[in-house]
Amino acid sequence: MKHLVIIMLTLILAACSGEEHSDLKQELNNLSKDLRGKIDPLPVVKPYEPVPYAASDMPDPFGPAKIELVTKSASSGGGLKPDLNRPKEPLESFPLESLKMVGVLQQSKQTFALVKADTSLYRVKVGNYLGQNFGLVTSIGENQVQLRELVQDATGDWTERQSTMQLQEAGR
Repeated sequence: MKHLVIIMLTLILAACSGEEHSDLKQELNNLSKDLRGKIDPLPVVKPYEPVPYAASDMPDPFGPAKIELVTKSASSGGGLKPDLNRPKEPLESFPLESLKMVGVLQQSKQTFALVKADTSLYRVKVGNYLGQNFGLVTSIGENQVQLRELVQDATGDWTERQSTMQLQEAGR
């Protein structure tokens, strides 16, 4: 019986030593012998060629040099320009669109306009400044205030424009 067990174990070990699926492995080798992986060659790297900056003599559109040139040309040209050295009046800190004329007042033969800015009420006369565009009050009527504003155009020159502030009705 010992011999029979030894023979059986030998046969089992011999059966395990054979390759399983050897026919499939051989077929796969036959089919893939002509196939080779193909990798594209690396692209040719072009050497870096620096480009010289040729606009160094042109004005920087984002720098303050443009504004300085405008200021110099306006002062030398003798054209319109605002007086930047005078003290600012309180109503010059508000945009003209946010100011409202709410009334007219006459006191000792002088006419004043009542202008509302936020929650405050101001008395304005001819010669006062309003708005952020150097708006000079030129006349005050029963239902409007006329202003002369100085604004810069695209070239940097100061131009004059006329503005009017109408009397607002009580419900607005």
